[in-house]
Amino acid sequence: MTLDHDLDAVLEEVAEIARPVAAEGQIADYIPSLAEADADKFGLALVEMDGTEHATGDADEPFAIQSISKVFSLVLAMQKAEAGRGIGEELWQRVGVEPSGDPFNSLVQLEHEEGKPRNPMINAGALVIDDVLVEHCDDPAAELKALLTELAREEIGVDEQVAKQEEDTGHRNRAMAHLIRSFGNLNNRVQPVLDAYVNQCAMAMTARQLARAIRFLANDGVEPDSGKRILSDGAAQRVAAIMFTCGTYDSAGQFAFDVGIPCKSGVAGGIVGAIDGEGGVCVWSPPLEQSGNSIAGHRALMELSERLDLSRV
Repeated sequence: MTLDHDLDAVLEEVAEIARPVAAEGQIADYIPSLAEADADKFGLALVEMDGTEHATGDADEPFAIQSISKVFSLVLAMQKAEAGRGIGEELWQRVGVEPSGDPFNSLVQLEHEEGKPRNPMINAGALVIDDVLVEHCDDPAAELKALLTELAREEIGVDEQVAKQEEDTGHRNRAMAHLIRSFGNLNNRVQPVLDAYVNQCAMAMTARQLARAIRFLANDGVEPDSGKRILSDGAAQRVAAIMFTCGTYDSAGQFAFDVGIPCKSGVAGGIVGAIDGEGGVCVWSPPLEQSGNSIAGHRALMELSERLDLSRV
């Protein structure tokens, strides 16, 4: 792999190929704000480890990061574990690290496996992670916002309209949380856990900000601009491994085959990726393929990986 290319030109070429593919996808419609998204929006950003930024299209337009937030809530929980909060390996007894092979909001697998979610990148797993945060953070939403602000190097906010709509329509997540609690794998009341989850999904960021924010995972856990250690090397490797195997719903194998870097997607159309030793990348295009990943985003990352030899598999 090398980034020794005219990256601005490469991004333009990739965008030209990927953008038309969006016409083959469908916009998520389970909350009004997602359903009203402009299908023609497309943003692509790549931020190198030295801070050099490359972007094209709508890379500076904020969108609700949705399930991309699951990476960062996991990071926050692992920070608490590394700070000696008594979480440690107990975290991995409560949530697994295997791909689910089922939709990200499935209740069936959760029932069958007695309330232990397959991984932290699906809704059930994120609820268990948020339960940890409710227990170990004074204000989980504020601490996650602070972490994202630190990593993105810009103030990050919450789309309050999306948060309200998530709360109003989140019946399946509520059912999931009660099911997990019925098996004894949720230590706190359901509502504070749901509040943390709703707020993290409604965090609004741009593709450029997300490309900056993910770089620490490609840098052995160290934020490259400040030199601050966010996670230990080993913990950062674990997060990247879970992204690689579980981060793109039940298409993770296809992403490994096509792209070959750790990625995490969200139903608003964002996909973020960590390029080992080189930087971060994020693409945003709202129309989704059947599995819930941005269809044009998938194509863009595949084209980018091929041109820059990004794959680590």
